[in-house]
Amino acid sequence: MTLRLFPDVPAVPHGGDSFTSLGNEWPVESLAEGAWLLRGFAIGAAQTLWREIERVIKEAPLRQMSTTGGQKMSVRTTSCGEVGWVSDRKGYRYAACDPESNCPWPALPESFLHLAQTAATEAGYAGFVPDSCLINRYDPGTRMSLHQDKDERDFAAPIVSVSLGFDAIFLFGGLRRNDRPSRTRLYHGDVVVWGGPARLRFHGVLPIASSADGPHPLIGPHRFNLTLRKAT
Repeated sequence: MTLRLFPDVPAVPHGGDSFTSLGNEWPVESLAEGAWLLRGFAIGAAQTLWREIERVIKEAPLRQMSTTGGQKMSVRTTSCGEVGWVSDRKGYRYAACDPESNCPWPALPESFLHLAQTAATEAGYAGFVPDSCLINRYDPGTRMSLHQDKDERDFAAPIVSVSLGFDAIFLFGGLRRNDRPSRTRLYHGDVVVWGGPARLRFHGVLPIASSADGPHPLIGPHRFNLTLRKAT
């Protein structure tokens, strides 16, 4: 069976128990207990989200952060919100100011907050109030290795991840690094929400492939990912 509920979202095949209807107009797939993929959930807000991303980047430009071992990350990143995620030889942490400018991070756009809260509610995590958004830009060939989001003060809140632009293969593993991850293709406008028993699962992204159709009509030759968290 194939579902096509949005004209600009690729058809979503499903079978078995992976598809669940929460009574809404978009396909919802279970990735694991406590983890949900909302297909096309952000499509209607994509242009607004993109305008806000461009505004944030002007205030806090994208940069390649370093790992604790001194290696440059392949993705380019920035943040907005009360705190932003930073990485260097001192470790992974949240900071109230952008280390490159020593100025506070740009404010979290209302559109980001609204999308995160509505997506979290649809996934069963009502009351989510993120205070930080990590913005990652993936160029073709860049990837994100398996990791846990564990720099937050409280793991009770879920994580909301929004995909824009090029497709990506999302890896969603278990609670141990060597657990074999599932592979799920994410399209422009897809939103993944995980929390509860899935909150500390390892996850990552395989190297981004170029599109045979050329640059994305809105985002260009990139994939952007918004990761909204309650950090403090």
